[in-house]
Amino acid sequence: MRKPVILITGANGEIGHGLIEHLREAGNGERIVALDLKPLDERLRPACHAALVGDILDRNLLERLVSEYEVHAIYHLAALLSTRGEYTPESAHRINVEGTLNLLRLAHDQARWHGRPVQFLFPSSIAVYGLPSREARETAGPVRETDWNFPTTMYGCNKLYCEHLGRYFARHYQQLAAQRSSRGVDFRALRFPGLISALTQPAGGTSDYAPEMLHAAAAGRPYACFVSPQTRLPFLAMPDAIRALTMLSAAANEGLTQTSYNVRAFSLSAEEIRGRVLRAFPRAEITFRVDPQRAAIVDSWPADCDDSPARSDWGWKPRFDADRAFDEYLLPNITRAYRN
Repeated sequence: MRKPVILITGANGEIGHGLIEHLREAGNGERIVALDLKPLDERLRPACHAALVGDILDRNLLERLVSEYEVHAIYHLAALLSTRGEYTPESAHRINVEGTLNLLRLAHDQARWHGRPVQFLFPSSIAVYGLPSREARETAGPVRETDWNFPTTMYGCNKLYCEHLGRYFARHYQQLAAQRSSRGVDFRALRFPGLISALTQPAGGTSDYAPEMLHAAAAGRPYACFVSPQTRLPFLAMPDAIRALTMLSAAANEGLTQTSYNVRAFSLSAEEIRGRVLRAFPRAEITFRVDPQRAAIVDSWPADCDDSPARSDWGWKPRFDADRAFDEYLLPNITRAYRN
């Protein structure tokens, strides 16, 4: 008999670490199957029923997986992030789009097999937005999910397209089939802003200048920020990112008015982040050396996002504003990590 499980792809990443720890602490008894290109962090292995090493593009691997397990939910975290994606856009497309399509097919097939929708949680990104100028950015105000969907990076294009793929699988898949199944994929996406984690190193995102400042200062390394001091983005502390995923997962389907939701906690400029870091690490060497190409990507993203649909539909509210994020989560944990 196949075992019911939750599948987490990209389990070794920043979100994967926090999500697995959260599910372990929740103690709901879910069996977790973790999948990543690299062997799972040893600290996370006790929380997982199985830890698989493999590629989401490997259809044979996915077929072997479903021959042994009955997948009831998928947290699809695996992706090639924005900065790396610009160097290898074709690879980014294969991983981010074709990999997601493989998993959406898997979710649909599993739903038909066991007769219940498979929940598909998808972390999307602020990179799906593309504002045409700094002036438009400054006057746009908090941007809604339907505004300015003109991404300028392969990663942003991939994420936006995958949101539409997920919506299609949830609402329209095989709509002309003679015997169309009424049950299938329950797709839910979160458009994350910049994420800041105290427990894992930045992994190649274009908004990672914020955590890079913190980790460099704690390690005693100089850091040159690649955006201008005035550049402003919305951010979310990693514990709130994990909460948002699990809250959206727990929300009743009938209360959801859309398949993709913005979430955010606070919006800070790069200079404001630098100031907070220097108050904690007065000897830190943090300067600005603008990289015009990377800075232009960040400047195409909104300075803030409107997350009112998430607040009204499923009760989203962050626990960590800027002060709590730095004073209670980031600075104590990062300082402790570099002292050990």
